[in-house]
Amino acid sequence: MLFVFGVLVLIFGIALWFIIGAAAGRRAALTGATGAINIVRGIISGAAILVGIIAVLFSIIVIIEPGQVGVQVLFGSALPNVLREGFHIVNPFVKVERMSVRTQEYTMSVVSEEGQVRRDDSIDALTKDGLTVKLDVTVWYRLLPEEAVNVYRNIGLDYVSIIVRPAIRTALRDAASYFTAVDIYAGKREEFVRVCKSKMDESLEGKGVIIERVLLRNVALPDRVKQAIEEKLSAEQEAQRMEFVLQKERLEAERKRVEATGLADAQRIINATLTPQYLQYLYLTSLQKMAESQNTTFLIAPYDRNFLPLINVR
Repeated sequence: MLFVFGVLVLIFGIALWFIIGAAAGRRAALTGATGAINIVRGIISGAAILVGIIAVLFSIIVIIEPGQVGVQVLFGSALPNVLREGFHIVNPFVKVERMSVRTQEYTMSVVSEEGQVRRDDSIDALTKDGLTVKLDVTVWYRLLPEEAVNVYRNIGLDYVSIIVRPAIRTALRDAASYFTAVDIYAGKREEFVRVCKSKMDESLEGKGVIIERVLLRNVALPDRVKQAIEEKLSAEQEAQRMEFVLQKERLEAERKRVEATGLADAQRIINATLTPQYLQYLYLTSLQKMAESQNTTFLIAPYDRNFLPLINVR
C-alpha cells in the first residue's frame, strides 16, 4: 500500500540521515573534512524523507470527482459513511471504491454496435394476442448516493448486469402480455411504456437504483401483422381519397346548380323587360359604337322601317 511504502521510505530517509551523519563524524575525526559528506547526506536523506512524506499524504487524501461517490472499504468491510464529491482525508488503510451517481443509459437493440451487449440484444416479447414482437429499448437509470454502500455490500460494482438488466427485460416481457401487438406498435404505445416503467420500479424497489425514463425505440412486428397494418392503412388512405373526390363532385354540382339558377333568373328578367323600343335602342347604340371604332369593316343586320332588327321576339 502507498501508506506503508511512504512510511518505509520515511524511516529509510531518517535512518540514512543518522548513518551518514555517523560516518561523517568518524571521517571528520580522522581527516577533519566533513563538507562533502554533509552535502551528500542532505541530498539523499532529504529526497528519501520528501518522497516518504508525499507518499503518506497521498495515501490519506482522496478526491471524489463530480457525479461520483466513494465507498470506503477497510480490511474487507464497507464503512457506512459515503464520500461525496470533493476533498477528503481518510484512514490510510482504507480502499475507496468510486461509483457513478450520474444518469446512465442501458440500451438493448437489434443493432450490435448500439447496446452494451455487442450482439442482437433486442427483447422477444409475447403479446396478448399470442404474437412475438422484438423490442428495442433504452432505459435511463441512476444510483442513489445514499444507497451506494448497500449496493456495494449486497450486490457489488457490477450491479447493472446483476439487477438492472434482468429487471428491464423481465418488465418488458411482463408488460407485453397485457397488450396486443398492434397496441404496442401504435395504439397504446405510451401506456405500454408506463406499465413497463411501473414494473421496473417495482422490481428495483429497495435496491438503491431508480429508473428515470423508459424509451421504446422500435417495435418489430411479425411480417403478416405488418402486412395487415399496411393494407389497412392503404385502404384508409383510399377511402379518404374517395371521400375527397365525392366532396369535390358535390361542390361542383352545387356550383352548377347555383349557376343554372342564376341563368334562369336572368332569362326571366330579360323576358319580362324585353320590348321593341328597347331592342331598337340597343341596335342603334351598337351601330354607333361600331362606327366609332377603328375597324372600318362591319356587318349591318337587316332591319325594318322602324330600325328594328329582324329578330323574332316572343
